[in-house]
Amino acid sequence: MAANTPSKDRILVIDDDEDLTEMIRDFLLSSGFEVQTVANGNEAVERIVSDQPNLVVLDLMLPGIDGLSVCRQVRPSYSGPILMLTALADDIDEVTGLEVGADDYLAKPVRPRVLLARIRALLRRVEQTPVAAVEDAPLRTLQIGALAIDRGAREVRMADRLVDLTAAEFELLWLLASQAGHVVSREHLHDQTLHTVYDGLDRTIDLRVSRLRRKIGDDPRQPSVIKTVRGRGYLLVER
Repeated sequence: MAANTPSKDRILVIDDDEDLTEMIRDFLLSSGFEVQTVANGNEAVERIVSDQPNLVVLDLMLPGIDGLSVCRQVRPSYSGPILMLTALADDIDEVTGLEVGADDYLAKPVRPRVLLARIRALLRRVEQTPVAAVEDAPLRTLQIGALAIDRGAREVRMADRLVDLTAAEFELLWLLASQAGHVVSREHLHDQTLHTVYDGLDRTIDLRVSRLRRKIGDDPRQPSVIKTVRGRGYLLVER
């Protein structure tokens, strides 16, 4: 009797650029994933909800409804990771300012190996979350001023207000909070949350910190909870 083989992770790629979609599909197929593609925002909503892929790669600009609207519409019924593709750095800033529920962002032009690393990191985070909660049982909760974090329940409260975070945002906040009062470098945050080498130019951590500040009510112009330490990284204030 043949041994059972592990099922492949299913990825849905949503982009209307045929050449890019074909390149991404072929590369991911060769990397061992099962890949489906969609080129229209309206169809994308239906496919995500009905197929429940393990991960979605979602372009910002789409015919029909755009990627932001797709992300916003599917989040109540889809809990998997969403990696959003953006054509310009300005688009990333726009996405950052909107609470749409994306887990990560990647600017075009897409580098296949960087995309693959981000996808694997997101899938790994989903797979390891229950284990991490057990391993860290002695440190399941943190209370820092008005900020309360329960890692077991994956729940964050700020002054008793429930804060809705993506999985990536939660992990970043936990890393900062578990070292409250100490500066945590961008390199360390990048390595621990993205599992890729930091090249000094990637703004992903900065953008996630910006989103975190907005969500917990920390003034981005004069932050009092998560402070930027120029040239070193970020510090979650211990108080």
